[in-house]
Amino acid sequence: MKLALRTKVLAGVALAIGAYIAFSPSDTTVEVAKNSERAPAAARVRTPKPAAQGGGAAQALALFAHRVADATEAASLFAAHSWYVAPPPPPAPPVSAVPQPPPKPTAPPLPYQFMGSYAPDGGALVVFLTRGDVVFNVHLGDTLENTYSVDKLEGGQLYLTYKPLNIQQQLNAGGSQ
Repeated sequence: MKLALRTKVLAGVALAIGAYIAFSPSDTTVEVAKNSERAPAAARVRTPKPAAQGGGAAQALALFAHRVADATEAASLFAAHSWYVAPPPPPAPPVSAVPQPPPKPTAPPLPYQFMGSYAPDGGALVVFLTRGDVVFNVHLGDTLENTYSVDKLEGGQLYLTYKPLNIQQQLNAGGSQ
C-alpha cells in the first residue's frame, strides 16, 4: 500500500513541477507569425516577450495566443454551404441577318358573284352581280359601294379594280359575250 501511495505522490509532484515550468513567469517566449496571419509553421519565429508586471493569468493566456484559430477559419467551420447550381440561361433566339420586309398588301377576295349580263338593242351592256341577297346592276365604268370599279368584260372574265390598293381582280363571267 505504501508503494501505491508513494507513486501517487510522485506523480502529483511531477505534475506540479510541469505546471510550474509551463506557466512560470520565467518563460518569456511567444510564437509570432511574420507577414501573414496564416503563415506556415516554418515561417513562425520565436521572439522574446517582455516580462509582464504582475498579471500571471494574462501572461499565461499570452502563451496560448498562437493556438487560437483565426476568426475567419472558425466561422468557415460551420458556414452554410449549398450544392445548388443555377441552370444555364435559355439559348438566345436565332437572329436573322436581314430582316424580311413585310408582305405586300393584297386585296380581299371578291364579295360578288356574277349573275348575268344584258345588252339591249343599241344600248350599253348591263352586268348583274350579287352579294348575299342584294342584286347590283352595273355598267362598265361604274363604282360598287365606293370600293370596286367595273373595268371591262372580255373573254368570259369581268375585271374589277379594288380601289384602296388599286389592284385589279377577275370574276368568272361564264362564257364569252
